[in-house]
Amino acid sequence: MMAMLQMVLLLCAGSSLAEEIFSPSVDIIAELQKLKNMNERIQKLEETMAKVLSENEALKTTVQDSQNKLESLQKENEGKKVAFSAGLMEFGTGHTGPFNIGKTLVYKKVFNNIGGAYDSNTGIFTAPMKGAYYFRFYGHCHGGTTMAVSLLKNGETQCSLHSSKRSSNGNASNGVVLTLEIGDQISTRLWENTWVYDDPASYTSFGGFLLFPM
Repeated sequence: MMAMLQMVLLLCAGSSLAEEIFSPSVDIIAELQKLKNMNERIQKLEETMAKVLSENEALKTTVQDSQNKLESLQKENEGKKVAFSAGLMEFGTGHTGPFNIGKTLVYKKVFNNIGGAYDSNTGIFTAPMKGAYYFRFYGHCHGGTTMAVSLLKNGETQCSLHSSKRSSNGNASNGVVLTLEIGDQISTRLWENTWVYDDPASYTSFGGFLLFPM
């Protein structure tokens, strides 16, 4: 009788163990579904990251384009800066002239030459771009001498200054706004048989600048 009871208990225990094995508490299908959902979320995250990286590259390209345009505008603006000013004598004191023929005055004492359009070797300003320019020139003479200077555009007189023989020193100045094409040349010419005076104070000078390009 005891043996039969033991057999029954053993069979019950085996049945319970088999049930645990073939009917586990973990839902495998549900876990697989969770893994699938996780994979889908990872895929979406990867797609989002790829989109963000692509947008970031596009933004970098836009920023670079803007920087290039800014640099281009800065260079263009630098090219539009044209101005110069110079005194007649770089060193010393004295008269220039008189000469039997008109002579181009060469201003050696350069105060400023922004854009490099004025040539201190020839006394000639050459327009680097089309535009409206303003020019001003001054002359000084001692008593008893006559002074006359003209401003020329491509060799043609535009305006002049003059001081006849005086008992005391004389000064004169003139200025003009001119429309210039690229390569047009501006200079000043001392009239024949006249003098101008200069010293370190730069009484006799010449200057001009670009008002605006056209």
